[in-house]
Amino acid sequence: MPLSMSESVAVNSIAKHLYDFLPASGNSVTSFPLAAAQAGVAEAWPDVKPSKLPGVTTMLTWTLEKRRDRFTALMLAVVTQSIVYRSNKPNPLSRSDVERLNQLLLLMKFKIPELHDDVFLQALAESAAPTPNQVSPPSAKVGEPKFTALIQKLLGLSALAPQPRGYAFEKFLTDTFESFGLAPRGAFRLVGEQIDGSFVLHHETFLLEAKWQNEKIGSAALRSFSGKVSDKATWSRGLFVSNSGFTEEGLDSFGRAKPVILMDGLDLWEMLDRRLSLADVLAKKVRRAAETGRPFVPVRELSAA
Repeated sequence: MPLSMSESVAVNSIAKHLYDFLPASGNSVTSFPLAAAQAGVAEAWPDVKPSKLPGVTTMLTWTLEKRRDRFTALMLAVVTQSIVYRSNKPNPLSRSDVERLNQLLLLMKFKIPELHDDVFLQALAESAAPTPNQVSPPSAKVGEPKFTALIQKLLGLSALAPQPRGYAFEKFLTDTFESFGLAPRGAFRLVGEQIDGSFVLHHETFLLEAKWQNEKIGSAALRSFSGKVSDKATWSRGLFVSNSGFTEEGLDSFGRAKPVILMDGLDLWEMLDRRLSLADVLAKKVRRAAETGRPFVPVRELSAA
């Protein structure tokens, strides 16, 4: 059975986290293909040699879609081989590595007893040296439990019908903005599935419009919101959140040098998954918009800069 959208997002995060657990090839003892074979799903690893991240993503997706009953065995094989592979490296597999994996697996409704065992966790190193593929350090203001709760709420939205999804999205946004100290005003009241309100970022007031719909947002909705912002005080700015993103044609037509920045659903996910501060993400978007005139710069591009 094909994965749901929320499951696909979770799989991508698990694949990124597992990236440094094992090599894709190169030895006959420990690797992702060998872990798949050990778990009885050797065919899950692509025949054509892929780069590592797409290979891991494919392995996880194939197993969940075709042999879900072997997914637990696959995770145990990966962790077991990783302990061996990284034992003589500067960053041996750590307790925090496994605990983070456990959190991500819970998003897929998998709780593997062996990976939660206290004796096993205590035997692992307390921490590992950070690597480029690990998530950013948690925000000083928002703790790990809150990040996890927000991720679970975001993933749960896609399973809801449109009307309850709209109300749930309203609560999710309110909770997220409050968590990062952005003082949301109003109840983000819905018009259909549109959410309006305001918040404060570094003493600047932003008007907010958000949509959760299947279609990407085009230039008409962007121009309409930009007009609302421009009709207010000259120092007003705006944030448009579209879960489905924005059309290329819409962005091109919308143009540059507008008092509006844009955010999509993947931005929300990347921010939460990598434990980034919403205030920092929005501040970077504002700066890049001022420097380049581009209203939409994805979080992944901001982080790469």
